[in-house]
Amino acid sequence: MQYSWSLRKWNGWVVLGTAANGFAKAANGFTIFLPSVFTAITIIACMYTLSLVMKTIPVGITYASFAGLCIIATSIVGIYKFNQIPDLFTIIGLILIISGVLIVNLVGKSG
Repeated sequence: MQYSWSLRKWNGWVVLGTAANGFAKAANGFTIFLPSVFTAITIIACMYTLSLVMKTIPVGITYASFAGLCIIATSIVGIYKFNQIPDLFTIIGLILIISGVLIVNLVGKSG
């Protein structure tokens, strides 16, 4: 696969994006200092990683994959850390997001 180098960075995207979301929740509307600082740092690091990946993968595919995977990862964090249990329709929606990310990346053709 021609994108293999960039795809290795997906762990970084997802970890940084999910961390930023978790810190944002803990920052309570940016009223708590340290989680607010960690939110800013992880967002900047995440966008830097995305910019590197966009050198080889089209921007639409990159961002769609990033957003979809971060939604899934953040939902998992929400379950474990914040006891936010999704209902049936949310689970169905998450399955559709996973399906979309897989379709776009495994069989989609984009230049």
